[in-house]
Amino acid sequence: MTTTLDVPVASYGGDRPNALRLVVAGLTDIWSRRRLARYLVQAELTKKGSDTLLGNVWWILDPLLQMGVYVIFVTLLVGGRGTIEDYPLFVFAAILPWKWFSSAIGDAILSVVARERIIKQVHFPKIVLPVSAAVSGIVNFAFGLIPLALLMLLFYRDRLAWTLVLIPVVAAVQFVFTLALSVLVSAINVFYRDVGNVSRHVLRLWFYLSPALYSVEQVNRLAATRPEVGLVFGLNPFTVLFESYRAVIYDGVPPDWLGLGILLVVSVLLLGACTYVFKRMEPAFAKVL
Repeated sequence: MTTTLDVPVASYGGDRPNALRLVVAGLTDIWSRRRLARYLVQAELTKKGSDTLLGNVWWILDPLLQMGVYVIFVTLLVGGRGTIEDYPLFVFAAILPWKWFSSAIGDAILSVVARERIIKQVHFPKIVLPVSAAVSGIVNFAFGLIPLALLMLLFYRDRLAWTLVLIPVVAAVQFVFTLALSVLVSAINVFYRDVGNVSRHVLRLWFYLSPALYSVEQVNRLAATRPEVGLVFGLNPFTVLFESYRAVIYDGVPPDWLGLGILLVVSVLLLGACTYVFKRMEPAFAKVL
């Protein structure tokens, strides 16, 4: 892997900075520069909307097209649909949050290196850059709720339930997890520019190792003879997230609150760790870019 700096950790001189102090400083930077983050989000959304012919309509069409591809692939070519009823909705409930996550990570990877000039010319907390990338992904997710509503109103009215109002609760847990990884990959990519190439393959593998195109019941049957499979899926955060989204969208029942709560705690701790890593690397950004 190509590097541009031997040791991707900034030198502060003197004693090593207190970890808690750096984490608090990072969170304070995010809050104090929330107006700047809002401006960056608006600028990014405007840019994405003007770069294509259909503009923001793609945020609605893209998850539907992805759903169509996976449904055709699984049901017609592979024949692996099994006994899953209303399979398009089953798949869409996973594609929608995954598209948010994968696009946010992709934008976060480039969030710092793409603003090389402004970083060298203006002093500001760089952590707002990956934060704005993660926040802009929420808008993509919100637009994705439009085709979800159309699917349910036109084809799956029998699955309409009050639990749909819990989608933002599940999304909030996902946002904390996404924000943590966004902060981490944005900093690492400054020093290791191969992160973008590697991430595409990692995200693709991560998606297929998550219960998106198949159910957890199918995974459990396989785990009965292959315990390592159960371990991999048990440690996968998107096992909890996909099942939570499906619970409120597809099954019409409340999500696994215990699983979501554990994931939220882990995500908060991960966010603290990633913020610390970012703040340790931040002073060296201008030297490397």
